[in-house]
Amino acid sequence: MDIGVVFQLDPPAKQIVEYAQRAEAAGFSHVWSFDSHLLWQEPYVIYSQILAHTERVIVGPMVTNPGTRDLTVTASTYATLNELFGNRTICGIGRGDSALRTLGLPPVGLAELRESVEVIRELANGREITYRGNTLRFPWVADSRLDVWVAAYGPKALKLTGEVADGFILQLADLDIAEWMITAVRRAAAEAGRDPASVKFCVAAPAYVGDDLEHQRDQTRWFGGMVGNHIADIVARYGDSSGAVPKALSDYIKGRQGYDYTEHGRAGNTHAEFVPDEIVDRFCVLGPAAAHVEKLTALRDIGVDQFAVYLQHDDKDHTLDVYGHTVIPALR
Repeated sequence: MDIGVVFQLDPPAKQIVEYAQRAEAAGFSHVWSFDSHLLWQEPYVIYSQILAHTERVIVGPMVTNPGTRDLTVTASTYATLNELFGNRTICGIGRGDSALRTLGLPPVGLAELRESVEVIRELANGREITYRGNTLRFPWVADSRLDVWVAAYGPKALKLTGEVADGFILQLADLDIAEWMITAVRRAAAEAGRDPASVKFCVAAPAYVGDDLEHQRDQTRWFGGMVGNHIADIVARYGDSSGAVPKALSDYIKGRQGYDYTEHGRAGNTHAEFVPDEIVDRFCVLGPAAAHVEKLTALRDIGVDQFAVYLQHDDKDHTLDVYGHTVIPALR
């Protein structure tokens, strides 16, 4: 199992580059970041610096979207980074949440998401694509290689992921829900004539190493609020008794009273008070190092290829170090 790390791009940007260097030295395989331009700094500028100051880690957004960036520009950005730094990028993409809602816009539709996966991947890999009625290809791309992984929760998005994506990003670490969604993606891949084993699976969630569980919960409760925002959209579309999503994933959002994107993804988010301790424990990875190894081993056993640590709490350095010294070696 690979272990990645996810950063919010708060200034100073140089500190993110330093954390990425430490993550590589500790054995992390991927460095991901949020992509929401009104809330955080521009990721692709920072990626170029991370790549220039590291040798092995793969970098990319968790996640970008088709609504705020032209697809051809996004593809060109990846191909350029790959030419400079030897194919060390990855594209995580979804319908768009904070990046679009902070502009007063809704997430994009699934048809647009599907098109974005194909256009970005084909162009960034130097292949020809038809887009907006035009045949396009980057003549300067020679050896660029890019995978596109889709973040999804709802049944239609999971089906799309299995049909077209190179990987699936699930932003929560609940074993039962992860297994349910992995099964759905694999089924969709098989029905589309793809090898289900060709789709990689990444679970991303906050991880906090320590013994004060109550404090860890308070520092990571924001995550249940962020996930709840996605689940609320699905429940609104399908209903909470439709079976479209697991009951455990929808029950807790009944206490949700709205969401303030100015606190999106931040510890202490006051719009996450509705999230119960049980959900925090299920969705996150908390406790001493042994508890992390145990849960990640269980995730690996159900088919998870990568766990990406959301490192957004008040003890980043300690958690990063313990993963490097203990958790990552144990999972090898």
